[in-house]
Amino acid sequence: MIRSTLFAAAVSALAAGGAFAAEFKPAIVYDLGGRNDKSFNESAYTGAAKFKEDTGVEFRDFEIQNDSQREQALSRFARQGFSPIISVGFSHEGAVSKVAPQFPDTQFVIVDSVVDLPNVSSIVFKEHEGSYLAGVAAVLASETKKVGFVGGMDIALIRKFACGYVQGAKATDPKAEIFQNMTGTTGAAWADPVRGGELAKSQMARGADVVYHAAGGTGEGVLQAVADAGKLGIGVDKNQNDLHPGHVLTSMVKRVDTAVYDTFKQAQAGEWRPGLKVFGLAEDGVALAMDENNQALITEEIAAAIAAAREGVISGEIQVHDYMSDSACPVQ
Repeated sequence: MIRSTLFAAAVSALAAGGAFAAEFKPAIVYDLGGRNDKSFNESAYTGAAKFKEDTGVEFRDFEIQNDSQREQALSRFARQGFSPIISVGFSHEGAVSKVAPQFPDTQFVIVDSVVDLPNVSSIVFKEHEGSYLAGVAAVLASETKKVGFVGGMDIALIRKFACGYVQGAKATDPKAEIFQNMTGTTGAAWADPVRGGELAKSQMARGADVVYHAAGGTGEGVLQAVADAGKLGIGVDKNQNDLHPGHVLTSMVKRVDTAVYDTFKQAQAGEWRPGLKVFGLAEDGVALAMDENNQALITEEIAAAIAAAREGVISGEIQVHDYMSDSACPVQ
């Protein structure tokens, strides 16, 4: 009887241990452009890697090669017991909307889009606020008062970056000229550095001496072309100041790394919750990167103007237009 009781207890303990181990197996599915795009996807990876370093907990990730793999990757991770599963990028919206209801006990997370389901957390950023500051910095750093913007895929989210950038530039100098180009209309627009360089060169030929990109891996070509021409670029998502020190004015950092890190920590602690999470300047979700690579480029005048604009946006004194809410951008 005692042996039977001990055996039953051992089986129960093993089962409990297995259930406990299965409770936390984090995973990430990146967007097109891949883990090492030096921008959006890489920022997500950085957050996950830091979590692993701090906790010793492994995570799994997957780099999709085409759109059809989104749903496949999410379903496979869910069937294997991974949770939370973070989908990096708005393009995962359809896949998350379809797969999440099939696995109601799995925690799903999507970055840059909103999926209103009971087991999904949606993380979005106020890119327009950070881009407003980028516009302020660009015009003050420009000698020609002509600045450029190169976007990746032509979608509302990237127009949101552009609109905020133009608004900040025009608020700083109403006579400033802003040239805008989008790279393409498909996911390939995130991974075309050659085209990014061509667009940057075209804008510089028209007089632009500062070019801001929101184009994922395509932005590498933008920053390279600008540096080669002796002009200034502005990076995005991840701090890209170190790519071409002295030629990257700043980077509009979007703290996807922090969002991923915090999501994993909350899930591990049993504190993960579904719903919408929004990060702007007030929450330090977006910011302009300042470090040793660009300190010589940020004059006292530029630093003071950025600080004043930041406080104005946070206080509500400055209203930055959100293109996602209203596609009629007030400035062009």
